[in-house]
Amino acid sequence: MNKLVKTIVGFLLITFLFIFSCQKKEDNEETILKGKATLYVDESLVPIVKDEEAVFENQYDAKLHLVSKSETEVLNALLNDTAKIAILTRKLNDKELKVFKYKKINPRITPFATDAIAFIRNKSSKDTLIALQDVFDFMNGKEVKSIKGLVFDNPNSSTVSYIKKILGIKEATQKNIFSFKTNNEVIKYVSENDGMIGVVGINWIFQPELIMQETVDKVNLLSVKGVNSKEYIYPSQDKIAGGYYPLARELYIVNCQGYTGLGMGFASFLGGERGQRIILKSGLVPIRFPSRKILTRKEITKEIK
Repeated sequence: MNKLVKTIVGFLLITFLFIFSCQKKEDNEETILKGKATLYVDESLVPIVKDEEAVFENQYDAKLHLVSKSETEVLNALLNDTAKIAILTRKLNDKELKVFKYKKINPRITPFATDAIAFIRNKSSKDTLIALQDVFDFMNGKEVKSIKGLVFDNPNSSTVSYIKKILGIKEATQKNIFSFKTNNEVIKYVSENDGMIGVVGINWIFQPELIMQETVDKVNLLSVKGVNSKEYIYPSQDKIAGGYYPLARELYIVNCQGYTGLGMGFASFLGGERGQRIILKSGLVPIRFPSRKILTRKEITKEIK
Protein backbone atom coordinates (compact mmCIF):
# COMPACT_ATOMS: atom_id res chain seq x y z
CA MET A 1 0.00 0.00 0.00
CA ASN A 2 2.80 2.40 0.90
CA LYS A 3 4.46 1.57 -2.41
CA LEU A 4 1.22 2.42 -4.24
CA VAL A 5 0.91 5.73 -2.39
CA LYS A 6 4.48 6.62 -3.25
CA THR A 7 3.83 5.82 -6.91
CA ILE A 8 0.70 8.00 -6.98
CA VAL A 9 2.50 10.86 -5.21
CA GLY A 10 5.39 10.60 -7.64
CA PHE A 11 3.04 10.61 -10.61
CA LEU A 12 1.18 13.67 -9.27
CA LEU A 13 4.49 15.46 -8.65
CA ILE A 14 5.68 14.82 -12.21
CA THR A 15 2.31 15.97 -13.58
CA PHE A 16 2.45 19.14 -11.47
CA LEU A 17 5.99 19.93 -12.63
CA PHE A 18 5.00 19.38 -16.26
CA ILE A 19 1.99 21.70 -15.98
CA PHE A 20 4.09 24.31 -14.15
CA SER A 21 6.84 24.23 -16.79
CA CYS A 22 4.27 24.58 -19.59
CA GLN A 23 2.64 27.49 -17.79
CA LYS A 24 6.01 29.17 -17.24
CA LYS A 25 6.86 28.77 -20.92
CA GLU A 26 3.47 30.24 -21.85
CA ASP A 27 3.95 33.19 -19.47
CA ASN A 28 7.32 34.01 -21.07
CA GLU A 29 6.05 33.69 -24.61
CA GLU A 30 6.29 36.88 -26.67
CA THR A 31 3.14 38.17 -28.34
CA ILE A 32 2.33 41.49 -30.03
CA LEU A 33 1.53 43.07 -26.65
CA LYS A 34 3.42 40.92 -24.17
CA GLY A 35 6.97 39.80 -23.46
CA LYS A 36 10.43 41.20 -24.03
CA ALA A 37 12.25 42.35 -27.17
CA THR A 38 15.33 44.35 -28.16
CA LEU A 39 14.88 47.44 -30.31
CA TYR A 40 17.84 49.01 -32.14
CA VAL A 41 17.44 52.78 -32.59
CA ASP A 42 19.21 55.33 -34.78
CA GLU A 43 20.90 57.55 -32.19
CA SER A 44 19.46 60.73 -33.68
CA LEU A 45 15.92 59.49 -32.85
CA VAL A 46 16.36 58.35 -29.25
CA PRO A 47 14.19 61.03 -27.51
CA ILE A 48 10.98 60.31 -29.42
CA VAL A 49 11.48 56.53 -29.28
CA LYS A 50 11.99 56.70 -25.50
CA ASP A 51 8.72 58.60 -25.14
CA GLU A 52 6.87 56.02 -27.23
CA GLU A 53 8.51 53.14 -25.36
CA ALA A 54 7.52 54.50 -21.94
CA VAL A 55 3.82 54.76 -22.83
CA PHE A 56 3.80 51.40 -24.65
CA GLU A 57 5.31 49.59 -21.67
CA ASN A 58 2.95 51.34 -19.26
CA GLN A 59 -0.07 50.32 -21.32
CA TYR A 60 0.93 46.70 -22.01
CA ASP A 61 2.79 43.86 -20.30
CA ALA A 62 5.81 44.46 -22.52
CA LYS A 63 9.45 45.42 -22.09
CA LEU A 64 11.56 46.91 -24.89
CA HIS A 65 15.32 47.06 -24.46
CA LEU A 66 16.58 50.06 -26.48
CA VAL A 67 20.02 49.86 -28.08
CA SER A 68 21.19 53.25 -29.40
CA LYS A 69 23.61 53.06 -32.34
CA SER A 70 24.67 54.99 -35.44
CA GLU A 71 22.72 54.33 -38.65
CA THR A 72 25.52 52.15 -40.05
CA GLU A 73 25.68 50.08 -36.86
CA VAL A 74 21.90 49.60 -36.76
CA LEU A 75 21.84 48.48 -40.39
CA ASN A 76 24.74 46.07 -39.84
CA ALA A 77 22.93 44.60 -36.83
CA LEU A 78 19.83 44.01 -38.98
CA LEU A 79 21.79 42.47 -41.86
CA ASN A 80 23.78 40.21 -39.50
CA ASP A 81 20.65 39.06 -37.62
CA THR A 82 21.84 40.70 -34.38
CA ALA A 83 18.78 42.96 -34.49
CA LYS A 84 15.25 41.96 -35.43
CA ILE A 85 13.51 45.30 -34.85
CA ALA A 86 14.96 48.73 -35.64
CA ILE A 87 14.05 52.41 -35.98
CA LEU A 88 15.64 54.13 -38.99
CA THR A 89 15.44 57.43 -40.87
CA ARG A 90 15.13 55.75 -44.27
CA LYS A 91 13.82 52.66 -46.03
CA LEU A 92 16.11 49.75 -46.80
CA ASN A 93 17.72 50.09 -50.22
CA ASP A 94 17.70 47.44 -52.98
CA LYS A 95 21.08 46.02 -51.97
CA GLU A 96 19.98 45.59 -48.35
CA LEU A 97 16.65 44.07 -49.36
CA LYS A 98 18.49 41.50 -51.50
CA VAL A 99 20.34 40.30 -48.40
CA PHE A 100 17.05 39.67 -46.62
CA LYS A 101 15.54 38.05 -49.70
CA TYR A 102 18.49 35.63 -49.81
CA LYS A 103 17.76 34.72 -46.19
CA LYS A 104 14.05 34.35 -47.03
CA ILE A 105 13.15 37.20 -44.68
CA ASN A 106 10.54 39.76 -45.64
CA PRO A 107 11.12 42.94 -43.55
CA ARG A 108 8.00 44.89 -42.63
CA ILE A 109 8.85 48.58 -43.08
CA THR A 110 6.33 50.99 -41.58
CA PRO A 111 6.55 54.81 -41.68
CA PHE A 112 5.34 56.49 -38.49
CA ALA A 113 6.58 60.11 -38.43
CA THR A 114 8.53 62.89 -40.13
CA ASP A 115 11.39 64.61 -38.36
CA ALA A 116 14.19 66.84 -39.61
CA ILE A 117 17.89 67.51 -39.44
CA ALA A 118 18.68 70.84 -37.82
CA PHE A 119 21.62 73.23 -37.92
CA ILE A 120 22.44 74.92 -34.62
CA ARG A 121 24.74 77.81 -33.70
CA ASN A 122 25.94 79.38 -30.47
CA LYS A 123 23.39 81.88 -29.18
CA SER A 124 26.02 84.60 -28.93
CA SER A 125 25.97 84.82 -32.74
CA LYS A 126 23.38 87.11 -34.30
CA ASP A 127 23.39 85.08 -37.51
CA THR A 128 20.46 82.64 -37.48
CA LEU A 129 20.49 81.79 -41.20
CA ILE A 130 22.34 79.18 -43.20
CA ALA A 131 22.26 78.31 -46.90
CA LEU A 132 22.75 74.73 -48.06
CA GLN A 133 24.92 76.04 -50.90
CA ASP A 134 27.33 77.44 -48.29
CA VAL A 135 27.36 74.06 -46.52
CA PHE A 136 28.11 72.38 -49.87
CA ASP A 137 30.96 74.80 -50.61
CA PHE A 138 32.41 74.43 -47.11
CA MET A 139 32.35 70.63 -47.19
CA ASN A 140 34.13 70.76 -50.55
CA GLY A 141 37.02 72.71 -49.08
CA LYS A 142 36.01 76.26 -49.91
CA GLU A 143 36.23 79.11 -47.42
CA VAL A 144 32.84 80.28 -46.13
CA LYS A 145 32.93 83.26 -43.77
CA SER A 146 29.79 82.29 -41.90
CA ILE A 147 31.02 78.75 -41.14
CA LYS A 148 34.05 78.19 -38.94
CA GLY A 149 33.45 74.44 -38.68
CA LEU A 150 30.75 71.77 -38.95
CA VAL A 151 30.13 69.36 -36.08
CA PHE A 152 28.33 66.03 -36.59
CA ASP A 153 27.27 63.45 -34.05
CA ASN A 154 29.02 60.45 -35.59
CA PRO A 155 30.86 59.80 -38.88
CA ASN A 156 28.53 56.81 -39.46
CA SER A 157 25.34 58.60 -38.49
CA SER A 158 22.19 59.18 -40.50
CA THR A 159 22.75 62.95 -40.31
CA VAL A 160 26.09 62.65 -42.12
CA SER A 161 24.72 60.31 -44.81
CA TYR A 162 21.62 62.49 -45.30
CA ILE A 163 23.58 65.74 -45.71
CA LYS A 164 25.99 64.07 -48.14
CA LYS A 165 23.11 62.61 -50.14
CA ILE A 166 21.07 65.81 -50.38
CA LEU A 167 24.14 67.83 -51.39
CA GLY A 168 25.55 65.17 -53.70
CA ILE A 169 28.82 64.84 -51.79
CA LYS A 170 30.70 61.52 -51.69
CA GLU A 171 33.61 62.55 -49.50
CA ALA A 172 34.11 65.89 -47.75
CA THR A 173 37.51 67.52 -48.31
CA GLN A 174 37.17 70.21 -45.64
CA LYS A 175 39.44 69.71 -42.63
CA ASN A 176 37.24 71.63 -40.20
CA ILE A 177 34.55 68.95 -40.01
CA PHE A 178 34.34 67.24 -36.63
CA SER A 179 32.33 64.42 -35.12
CA PHE A 180 31.58 63.13 -31.65
CA LYS A 181 29.49 60.14 -30.56
CA THR A 182 26.13 61.64 -29.60
CA ASN A 183 23.84 64.55 -30.41
CA ASN A 184 24.17 65.84 -26.84
CA GLU A 185 27.94 66.14 -27.28
CA VAL A 186 27.41 68.18 -30.44
CA ILE A 187 24.97 70.52 -28.69
CA LYS A 188 27.35 71.00 -25.76
CA TYR A 189 30.32 71.72 -28.03
CA VAL A 190 28.42 74.27 -30.12
CA SER A 191 27.06 75.97 -26.98
CA GLU A 192 30.65 76.56 -25.86
CA ASN A 193 32.27 77.46 -29.20
CA ASP A 194 31.21 80.48 -31.24
CA GLY A 195 31.33 80.09 -35.01
CA MET A 196 30.84 76.31 -34.97
CA ILE A 197 27.68 74.88 -36.54
CA GLY A 198 26.21 71.64 -35.26
CA VAL A 199 24.17 69.15 -37.24
CA VAL A 200 21.68 67.21 -35.10
CA GLY A 201 18.35 65.42 -35.13
CA ILE A 202 15.80 68.11 -34.34
CA ASN A 203 14.10 66.02 -31.66
CA TRP A 204 17.16 66.56 -29.42
CA ILE A 205 16.35 70.28 -29.50
CA PHE A 206 12.56 70.00 -29.22
CA GLN A 207 12.73 67.47 -26.38
CA PRO A 208 16.07 67.73 -24.57
CA GLU A 209 16.85 65.69 -21.48
CA LEU A 210 16.42 67.66 -18.26
CA ILE A 211 20.17 67.77 -17.68
CA MET A 212 20.61 69.22 -21.19
CA GLN A 213 17.93 71.94 -21.08
CA GLU A 214 20.31 74.67 -19.90
CA THR A 215 22.79 73.73 -22.65
CA VAL A 216 20.09 73.68 -25.35
CA ASP A 217 19.02 77.16 -24.25
CA LYS A 218 22.49 78.38 -25.29
CA VAL A 219 22.06 77.49 -28.97
CA ASN A 220 19.81 78.73 -31.78
CA LEU A 221 18.02 76.69 -34.40
CA LEU A 222 18.94 78.09 -37.81
CA SER A 223 16.58 78.82 -40.68
CA VAL A 224 17.74 76.97 -43.80
CA LYS A 225 17.69 77.98 -47.47
CA GLY A 226 17.56 75.12 -49.95
CA VAL A 227 19.99 74.94 -52.87
CA ASN A 228 17.35 76.02 -55.40
CA SER A 229 15.35 78.20 -53.05
CA LYS A 230 15.29 81.92 -52.27
CA GLU A 231 13.63 81.64 -48.88
CA TYR A 232 15.05 80.71 -45.49
CA ILE A 233 12.77 78.26 -43.67
CA TYR A 234 12.70 77.79 -39.89
CA PRO A 235 12.30 74.12 -38.88
CA SER A 236 8.95 74.51 -37.11
CA GLN A 237 6.42 71.70 -36.97
CA ASP A 238 4.08 73.33 -39.48
CA LYS A 239 6.89 74.02 -41.98
CA ILE A 240 8.08 70.42 -41.74
CA ALA A 241 4.50 69.13 -42.14
CA GLY A 242 3.91 71.39 -45.15
CA GLY A 243 7.04 70.15 -46.91
CA TYR A 244 8.70 73.58 -46.87
CA TYR A 245 11.70 72.78 -44.68
CA PRO A 246 14.39 71.28 -46.96
CA LEU A 247 15.89 68.81 -44.46
CA ALA A 248 12.82 66.80 -43.45
CA ARG A 249 12.94 63.00 -43.47
CA GLU A 250 10.53 60.15 -42.74
CA LEU A 251 11.04 57.74 -39.86
CA TYR A 252 10.48 53.99 -40.16
CA ILE A 253 10.21 50.95 -37.92
CA VAL A 254 11.72 47.87 -39.58
CA ASN A 255 10.45 44.52 -38.30
CA CYS A 256 12.36 41.37 -39.28
CA GLN A 257 11.01 39.08 -36.55
CA GLY A 258 8.99 36.95 -38.95
CA TYR A 259 6.33 36.20 -36.35
CA THR A 260 3.61 38.05 -34.45
CA GLY A 261 5.83 39.50 -31.74
CA LEU A 262 6.45 42.87 -30.13
CA GLY A 263 7.85 44.23 -33.39
CA MET A 264 4.40 44.06 -34.88
CA GLY A 265 2.75 45.33 -31.71
CA PHE A 266 5.06 48.33 -31.33
CA ALA A 267 4.70 49.23 -35.03
CA SER A 268 0.90 49.20 -34.64
CA PHE A 269 1.20 51.34 -31.52
CA LEU A 270 3.43 53.91 -33.26
CA GLY A 271 0.97 54.25 -36.12
CA GLY A 272 -2.09 54.23 -33.88
CA GLU A 273 -3.96 57.07 -32.19
CA ARG A 274 -1.89 57.04 -28.99
CA GLY A 275 1.49 56.78 -30.70
CA GLN A 276 0.67 59.51 -33.21
CA ARG A 277 -0.43 61.88 -30.43
CA ILE A 278 2.94 61.41 -28.73
CA ILE A 279 4.70 62.33 -31.99
CA LEU A 280 2.49 65.39 -32.46
CA LYS A 281 3.19 66.57 -28.90
CA SER A 282 6.95 66.08 -29.38
CA GLY A 283 7.11 68.68 -32.15
CA LEU A 284 7.63 66.13 -34.91
CA VAL A 285 5.04 65.39 -37.59
CA PRO A 286 2.82 62.28 -37.36
CA ILE A 287 2.08 60.24 -40.48
CA ARG A 288 -1.62 60.70 -39.77
CA PHE A 289 -2.92 63.46 -37.54
CA PRO A 290 -4.88 62.19 -34.53
CA SER A 291 -8.60 62.92 -34.55
CA ARG A 292 -10.16 65.53 -32.29
CA LYS A 293 -13.49 65.00 -30.59
CA ILE A 294 -15.65 68.12 -30.40
CA LEU A 295 -18.44 68.03 -27.84
CA THR A 296 -21.50 70.15 -28.53
CA ARG A 297 -24.30 71.14 -26.16
CA LYS A 298 -27.94 70.94 -27.17
CA GLU A 299 -28.86 73.89 -24.99
CA ILE A 300 -27.13 77.21 -24.37
CA THR A 301 -27.21 78.32 -20.77
CA LYS A 302 -26.58 81.86 -19.60
CA GLU A 303 -23.96 82.39 -16.96
CA ILE A 304 -25.25 83.93 -13.77
CA LYS A 305 -23.28 87.05 -12.90
